[in-house]
Amino acid sequence: MTTARLNSPTSIVLLLPLGSFEQHGPHLPLDTDTIIIDAVVAQALRDSQIKADSFMVAPTIAISASDEHAGFPGTLSTGSAALTDSVVAICRSASWAQGVCIVNGHGGNADALASISSALTHEKIRHSMWSLPSYDGADMHAGHTETSVMLHIAPAKVQTDRIERGTVGDASSLVAQMRTSGVVGVSTNGVLGDPTTATSEHGIAVMKLYSSRLAAHLATLSSEWIGDAQ
Repeated sequence: MTTARLNSPTSIVLLLPLGSFEQHGPHLPLDTDTIIIDAVVAQALRDSQIKADSFMVAPTIAISASDEHAGFPGTLSTGSAALTDSVVAICRSASWAQGVCIVNGHGGNADALASISSALTHEKIRHSMWSLPSYDGADMHAGHTETSVMLHIAPAKVQTDRIERGTVGDASSLVAQMRTSGVVGVSTNGVLGDPTTATSEHGIAVMKLYSSRLAAHLATLSSEWIGDAQ
């Protein structure tokens, strides 16, 4: 990773992480998604076989599209349209890079990401989208998955005495309901999943999955984008 002054043209890919600032139940901090995606990016860059100066990490966008969490104190949101405009403008300004990899840590950005990709494709701006992968047994929000990861990477920020079970159910059904009622309509405590079963050991395994998948993606971009420029 490099933060040095750059001279055009460059053989660098810009990484643009997206986090969020929204309620994560009574036990996790508002910036949980940002903490996690920053840790994943850092670990992926450490673990990958790519050259250390092949990627530049932009400041994480820490407030994104979180309208579905309206009604919970602390939540801030740009909405999908403003996030789309901002990210497209940032990518447009990065014409000195070989391309932009948007690294997404918040599921609520899905609509914005689709619009961003469409706009960047239309403008012929080279880009790639990567989001945290799911896995068998994963839950959606502030549950077993996210709480386990936070117990591993930022245990001091988890209020373990306030952990409580949230709404558990079919993910697709919950998402469909949230599109009309928001999270508050399906979970009174803002938790979608069961954080009472979370462990730091599981967090280690999840982080390994996340970082290894991102490292593999970055290796592909390095080969296809930077390799073409050399």
